[in-house]
Amino acid sequence: MKSKQIITAILMFITVFSFAQGVKKLDKIIKRDYQIIECTIAKMSDKTVEYSLPGETMQISLDVSQIARIDFASGRSQTFDVSENNAPSGNSVQVTSSEMKPNTIAVLPVPYVNSGTMEESGEMAKFAQNDLYNKLLDKSANLFPLTVQDLRVTNSLLHKAGIDYKNIDETPIEDLQKILGVDNIIAAKVSFTLTEGSTASTYSSGSAKVSDNNKKVKTSDVSTTNASNLTYYNYMVYFDMYKNGTKIYSQSRKPFLNIKDSWMDSITYLLKRSPIYVKK
Repeated sequence: MKSKQIITAILMFITVFSFAQGVKKLDKIIKRDYQIIECTIAKMSDKTVEYSLPGETMQISLDVSQIARIDFASGRSQTFDVSENNAPSGNSVQVTSSEMKPNTIAVLPVPYVNSGTMEESGEMAKFAQNDLYNKLLDKSANLFPLTVQDLRVTNSLLHKAGIDYKNIDETPIEDLQKILGVDNIIAAKVSFTLTEGSTASTYSSGSAKVSDNNKKVKTSDVSTTNASNLTYYNYMVYFDMYKNGTKIYSQSRKPFLNIKDSWMDSITYLLKRSPIYVKK
């Protein structure tokens, strides 16, 4: 009986071992979007990786800029770094020189960041850029001989170059001047945190009644307390100005008030004290 059990166990072991030997181990491509592709890699170059899926012979080409790591069937791993040469075209900055317009100033998108959560607002970045642009137009007489570049032209050129409020801080100012074709640039940034507070107001009303003998006084007082919650905006505005690639003005300022739009006051204050502003 025992010999039969031993023979059965040996046969099962041989079957499992033979099956394991027959299963081909696969390579694994881990993409930057966390997708895992199990495959057989056929060819690799500096730009692409060619592979085939299990049970298929057709080879698929994948750009290395989309790959984070490859775990080969042999046990070796290879990590891929992102560089300017292999970055995805959708995220790369294309520096194309525009015709230079001397004595022209451009307003960049204004990053609007909650420094507590590090969240950015695209809508507020456009709004802040538009507000600063309008302030420059209103004070155009004080900026002479500078001309303000139309905001649509600025944003169109930035869009074609793959630049927006998210990567504007990472782009060299020399590249921005080439892309926009201007010799003057204003780069501002609005950072803020939010705090909560509450206020309480009490209102009292009452009446008094005097008895006939003028000795006893009866009063009836009513008091009402109203409480309200307030949100305080703690801003810091950064304001930089460049001319021909050189920073000529750099200041930061906290608004006096902690209300929602108080950052605008700081923008106005810093603009009026910048080198391009001439009092008249």
